[in-house]
Amino acid sequence: MTDKTLPFTIAELEAIASKVPTPFHIYDENEIRRNVRVFNRAFSWVPGGFKNYFAVKALPNPHVLEILKTEGLGADCSSLAELVLSDAAGFKGDSIVFTSNDTPGHEYQKAFELGAIINLDDISHIRFLESNLGGKLPEMLCFRYNPGPLKEGNAIIGKPEEAKYGFTRNQLFEGYLLARKLGVKRFGLHTMVASNERKPEYFVETARMLFDLVLELNRDLGIRFDFLSLGGGIGIPYQPNETAVDLDWLGAEIRKAYQSTIEAAGLGPIRIVMECGRMITGPYGYLVTRVLHKKAIYKNYVGLDASMANLMRPGMYGAYHHITVPLREGGPRKVYDITGSLCENNDKFAIDREIADPAIGDLVVIHDTGAHGHSMGFNYNGKLRSAELLWQGESKFKLIRRAETLADHFATLDYPRLAQ
Repeated sequence: MTDKTLPFTIAELEAIASKVPTPFHIYDENEIRRNVRVFNRAFSWVPGGFKNYFAVKALPNPHVLEILKTEGLGADCSSLAELVLSDAAGFKGDSIVFTSNDTPGHEYQKAFELGAIINLDDISHIRFLESNLGGKLPEMLCFRYNPGPLKEGNAIIGKPEEAKYGFTRNQLFEGYLLARKLGVKRFGLHTMVASNERKPEYFVETARMLFDLVLELNRDLGIRFDFLSLGGGIGIPYQPNETAVDLDWLGAEIRKAYQSTIEAAGLGPIRIVMECGRMITGPYGYLVTRVLHKKAIYKNYVGLDASMANLMRPGMYGAYHHITVPLREGGPRKVYDITGSLCENNDKFAIDREIADPAIGDLVVIHDTGAHGHSMGFNYNGKLRSAELLWQGESKFKLIRRAETLADHFATLDYPRLAQ
């Protein structure tokens, strides 16, 4: 069972809200650090040193990225903005991986300028990259493998054969031959076929699949690999009755698979890396909001000052996020739809959810928003992006992103009467 208790008291939360108006996202620095250390320990056996490249898209805030850097993580980027953020936060060279699809040439140029490991999404991108780098290629290249029907995906990414990502098996063999012909000397192999998956066996099977593929590529092409990326996708327990992935078990099982394939074939050492984002920060973020209205028509509703613009996942995926009312926990409970103010009926954080019955003005906490929360926000209906805070324990917190203002929102409009 997952512990959904909060790291702060209601008094501490009200004190924060008196200085930073709701809604806001707040992240628990100490728990993020603790979690990273558990992850790193589980893979400490990896030859040459394990590195998880944090998926920057999950929580693209440089204050958080700096924390993760100090804990030994790298940065996994998929856009120009994420490359720039990672560089600003101090990630350099091969501590950055650039995994992108349908990628503009100037973004590849920036990744190359930073010395990032470039992970290509399609065989045609080899020549595209070459043409955008003045007829040359990096010394190292990595390719993303899409196993198609050989591997089952899950609801978020979908079936691999219907996903837009990656090389087919045959294209991998062609691609490595072409890259070597064009002067590439060092190689990586990557796959990512599921997101928010909590069955640890799934990742062991993925590792075995990649290890077997490496043996074939070496046998048929003579290619030796610097590293293998098992991707990300380790899920988190959004619901209280769910359990977290046992990272120690996962690390030990992948080690066994590595020993029985890579080491047994004499192909080691090959570094193992991953690119988890959600499981690093997701459970340690909270969207704090306040009750504005209660409504009783055909159903009962609680209306919050946050909306789907602050947390898209429930409206987009029907995703579950646990909801607590700190002042009322332990008291009467009632079933509500919990809604925001967008002019869209899917602007709901929960449907037919039993929660502690709140009063107007109460603080409400939506759990597990430390990944794909603020980062997926948007401005529909002119909603302004919320603040982000870092909780440091003992009543200490830091503002790491201020809330947007109307001036921010209108800044790109060339319209004199809106000039601020």
